[in-house]
Amino acid sequence: LQGMITRLCPKARVRTGHGRMPAEELERLIMDFIYGEFDVLVATTIIENGIDIGNANTIIINDAHRFGLSDLHQLRGRVGRSDRKGFCYLLSPPDELIGGDARRRLRAIEEFSDLGSGFNIAMQDLDIRGAGNLLGAEQSGFIADVGIETYQKILQQAISELRAEGLDTSGLSQAENDAMKDISFVDDATIDIDIDASIPDSYVRSQAEKLRLYREIDGLKRDEQFEAFTEQLKDRFGAVPQPVRELMDVVKLRREAVDLGMEHVKVKNGVMIVRFVGDNNSPFFKTETFLNMLRYVVDHPNRFVVKQYNNRLSMTVRKIYSIADGVAMLRTLKALTPHKE
Repeated sequence: LQGMITRLCPKARVRTGHGRMPAEELERLIMDFIYGEFDVLVATTIIENGIDIGNANTIIINDAHRFGLSDLHQLRGRVGRSDRKGFCYLLSPPDELIGGDARRRLRAIEEFSDLGSGFNIAMQDLDIRGAGNLLGAEQSGFIADVGIETYQKILQQAISELRAEGLDTSGLSQAENDAMKDISFVDDATIDIDIDASIPDSYVRSQAEKLRLYREIDGLKRDEQFEAFTEQLKDRFGAVPQPVRELMDVVKLRREAVDLGMEHVKVKNGVMIVRFVGDNNSPFFKTETFLNMLRYVVDHPNRFVVKQYNNRLSMTVRKIYSIADGVAMLRTLKALTPHKE
């Protein structure tokens, strides 16, 4: 390979480095490259970690389809480490000659090229390779068949069911009752609204970028995270339009609904209608959260109507004119303290 480069670029000074070289010789080689003693370093993946060469701005990875996604990410990070723009060229056979996983790895390394994309690379790598057993020594599992996000939802649902199965709060201590509030009795909540809650094409044009933003919004949990994310949007794309703000409120509403055992929330025409857990025998209906909410509803008949239809308990809340109003109401219900006689 060194000879080929010399033939193509006769004036280029080329040296070779690999892991079988003595440590002192390899160190001298890297230091000579840093100080510009030669122009092109032909190396194995030994340069993958711990090499910081500010004046290196181009890397060519041969047979890129044979590398793992994390390896490609690390190798790519060896260039562009100063004020010089970096270039990474991946050499591989045509798509039809390489496997499906190899194509996915190459597409992922192309797509996630922004600063701070290491987490996305790791998630894609996990999705492609599959994860091992949660309780076991095997390093591969069925997660590759369903995807990491679906697997996490299945796992969360199973853990919640095991925690809540047959649990009666009547004999629990105060600490145990407080711990019950952390149990999720529904896997997710469906939100039905009649307003635009999305990222407009006029605000973010790249579909790949929009998907990443949707994923990031879905992962926000605390108000300070939403505020920080809003500031990031302002910095990158300009003033945040109302549909994006509504979208973030929808995510907040869904999270509050899940905490309150609600499987469906509808906000339309100034009212909010919620449906609770479909299983009437669910331990949720014995929790302090539900009992406090029920007492509050009874004490405010002008705002709430509770009824049962088709064996499903639902509740209507009046004077809810926006998604933000719905979030505020659900937070009020969740923050209720135990009723004192």
